[in-house]
Amino acid sequence: MPAGHGLRSRTRDLFARPFRKKGYIPLTVYLRTYKIGDYVDIKVNGAIHKGMPHKFYHGRTGKVWNVTKRAIGVEVNKQVGNRIIRKRIHVRVEHVQPSRCREEFKLRKIRNDESKAEAKKRGEKISTKRQPEGPKPGFMVEGATLETVTPIPYDVVNDLKGGY
Repeated sequence: MPAGHGLRSRTRDLFARPFRKKGYIPLTVYLRTYKIGDYVDIKVNGAIHKGMPHKFYHGRTGKVWNVTKRAIGVEVNKQVGNRIIRKRIHVRVEHVQPSRCREEFKLRKIRNDESKAEAKKRGEKISTKRQPEGPKPGFMVEGATLETVTPIPYDVVNDLKGGY
């Protein structure tokens, strides 16, 4: 028989609970607050079937655009053909977790503000733009000796006399 193309087809391992993570869901999952504009990762919890997003959205990061009683609205980009569509889906809180995608940016922003304030005290302007690493600096190899290699002359006539 041909393979089924249902809503949860090919999700046996995708939605399976991780090793030693089966059983009850901790209360922190339900008590966490989400605000509009927050970034969240959609990670489907196979133990709860209600409010479960489609398998396509598993592992995607989106932005919260709506908060309801038990679910949150997440805006996710989806590539369809040659265009990217902004999809708005409602997902129950069990299937989302706060994303860490903005952590580095927020830390960099704080560091940049501090360095700008220090530079302002000194009376100078600095650039906080990130710069590419660039090429490695050149160096000289010390203690290496040069060795010249010359080929040995090849005698064709003597080789042919020996035969095969």
